Amino acid sequence: MSVAALLIWYVIYTQGVVRELRREASRVGLMYARVYDGLNDPNPDAANAALLELSRQIRESGVPLILTDEKGNPTDAANLPVDLTSPEIKEFIRALDRQNRPISGGDVGTVHYGNTPLVRGLRIIPLLQSLLIGMFLLAGAYGLRTRGRADREQIWAGMARESAHQLGTPLSSMSGWIELLRDAEGDPMTMSALSHMDGDLERLKRVANRFERIGRPPRKEKVDMGELVERVAGYFRARVPTLAQRVTVTSSRGEGALVVNGDAVLLEWAIESLAKNAIDALAGRDGQVEMSATALPEGRVRVRVADNGPGVPAKLGARIFEPGFSTKERGWGIGLPLARRIVRDNHGGELQLTPSERGATFDIILS
Repeated sequence: MSVAALLIWYVIYTQGVVRELRREASRVGLMYARVYDGLNDPNPDAANAALLELSRQIRESGVPLILTDEKGNPTDAANLPVDLTSPEIKEFIRALDRQNRPISGGDVGTVHYGNTPLVRGLRIIPLLQSLLIGMFLLAGAYGLRTRGRADREQIWAGMARESAHQLGTPLSSMSGWIELLRDAEGDPMTMSALSHMDGDLERLKRVANRFERIGRPPRKEKVDMGELVERVAGYFRARVPTLAQRVTVTSSRGEGALVVNGDAVLLEWAIESLAKNAIDALAGRDGQVEMSATALPEGRVRVRVADNGPGVPAKLGARIFEPGFSTKERGWGIGLPLARRIVRDNHGGELQLTPSERGATFDIILS
């Protein structure tokens, strides 16, 4: 938008310069005609009249002129912003000499002159051209970069959807085998294992569904964030370490409406990314992960995932959402950027690292 505005202004400006050039040419032609007419007029006063007319035309041209005697004292001037007797006149003479070399007029003195408004305008045009070229180059580079990023994202989205499609067949087959084993009515341990296998199979189906949704517009449906938090907490509660290093996962929901318009599949993915990040931060130690959903003013909902682990160093707080950045040796740096993209880009919400006395606290704010 700014490039188009600058281009329009540049066209208007150059058209103004062209009109001024035409007026300048017309003025010079008129001056020549007046002088020629005065020289050919037999009237003795015709030459003086022509010179007076020439002097008037020079004054109207806008060229700043100062005439000085052999001692450098100003004797006459035209088109000056300062008075001839002003103390600043000496400095103005030096300024004119920096613009153009003074002309010696013999017995008349020395003529110091500056540039016409037209010349000053013409000097801006190369700067404007350079600026326009630079902006076009930057716009082109940004366009190429954006297009390359969009192409890469399209490829990754296609690969993710293809992976989800490929997962569909073995998942259906596994579901059939589980049903056959359940019909066989084996021992209690087998039946218990089948129950857990059902849960993991349902989990795999949800993951496949998530991959299938990548690159597609998010759904807009009523989502109870309290139920979503409790479901994610329940899933991790059954799978976190409980022997050598005990990790406790708790969940709570506040009073009031906790319903937002969004995509339940994607929002669950974002919350799980935060929960998994918190559990990973407690690796090798006892700890606690607290998950909650709370109603905020103006119909907003806050989902908080907090742990009492080592926390995030202050100097790294601004980088943890960068794709590929991770504080873990074997981390991919995908979870937090993915969660922020789901919350911010797909749902218009906020995902932020909230200051806390201990550990790391992440808040998702949705409306």
